[in-house]
Amino acid sequence: MLNLVVCIKQVPMVSELPWDPKSGTLRRELAEGMMNPACANALEEALQIKHRIGGNIVAITMGPPMAEEVLFEAIAMGADRGVLLTDPCLAGGDTFATSYTLARAIEKECPDFDLILCGCYTSDSETAQVGPQLAEELDIPGVAYVEQLEIKRRKVRMHRLSDNFIETLEMDLPGLITVTPQANAPRYPTLGGVETAFDQPDIKILGAHDLGLEPKTVGIPGSPTKILNVYSATAEKRNVIIKGTPKKIVDELFEKFGDRIGGAIGKDLKTH
Repeated sequence: MLNLVVCIKQVPMVSELPWDPKSGTLRRELAEGMMNPACANALEEALQIKHRIGGNIVAITMGPPMAEEVLFEAIAMGADRGVLLTDPCLAGGDTFATSYTLARAIEKECPDFDLILCGCYTSDSETAQVGPQLAEELDIPGVAYVEQLEIKRRKVRMHRLSDNFIETLEMDLPGLITVTPQANAPRYPTLGGVETAFDQPDIKILGAHDLGLEPKTVGIPGSPTKILNVYSATAEKRNVIIKGTPKKIVDELFEKFGDRIGGAIGKDLKTH
């Protein structure tokens, strides 16, 4: 029987993300939230491990009070309990401050963990950094972008796709894995699960003080990443007409746009 920790995140459901222009951070309290899709894959993987060999699943998330919603969802899907890290001084933290806070919470609430599962990235930032940084904070081995895993005798055997090659890796527990959306199809909560989640929720709420964290080490003060500007990317288009024989057109096309075409397809056209 394994002690499993799943780190999940509530992300904005809308495509137009509400940014704070002064701090460069998301105004999450103004957007309707949902469980990050890749985090749902990580939770599903934990549930499958629990079904195969037994286990206890703790879902943990950091965010505003409304982020508790994804913990209810996690418990409805089959997690045993949830931990919400919420505190005004935690807001606006980058991946470094986030992984630091999550590590301290896991050490406090799940000190005897065997395996930590995270989504490989989040839909609102896609940095894919929190999982690996969390492994470093906890001084445990970590593997990212795992599509398939099997656990035997406290050893995890994993497969992942990297640079068009399938890698097979092995890792001793305890450890951390980030899971890709290709790993599985997350289940829907059952009616019985929803009833359990809302009638008998086992959710613990912690702030920075509860974890013994100084305000200067978390949130924006504890984040080395500084956002200088936030803007919406706009595509610029212009029409270019090339006339002449087919050979002349191709030669002029490659002369003017060869570098851009090669960058888009990942090949150096000069060698072809």
